[in-house]
Amino acid sequence: QVLLVESGGGSVEAGGSLRLSCAASEYTYRSGCMAWFRQAPGKEREGIATIYTRSGSTYYADSVKGRFIISQDNAKNTVYLQMNSLKPEDTAMYYCAAPEADGYCAGLVISGEPIWGRGTQVTVSS
Repeated sequence: QVLLVESGGGSVEAGGSLRLSCAASEYTYRSGCMAWFRQAPGKEREGIATIYTRSGSTYYADSVKGRFIISQDNAKNTVYLQMNSLKPEDTAMYYCAAPEADGYCAGLVISGEPIWGRGTQVTVSS
């Protein structure tokens, strides 16, 4: 059973925009929060944006604050990441994640072993 499916990655020039989508199963979406992470080659995976799906509250990493916007469509069990003013350092594999049944989000961290999507590649050229 595929629980999280990302889409929308691609290649763009610096200063451009992309919108990522993460479609979740209904059960996964009801976990109460969903997040976007990214991992660049040779670097650790980092949390960049979280949304609490009941309240709409959001959190952002300093590296993307003011440029990226996380949003949701509860009718579609889908979370989006609008990425503007992209920089070459934004190049990474982007992953959607959600907590397991007993898990939770705390800012940009998900407790326990999160449920991960397979990822979508974003490449920003200078």
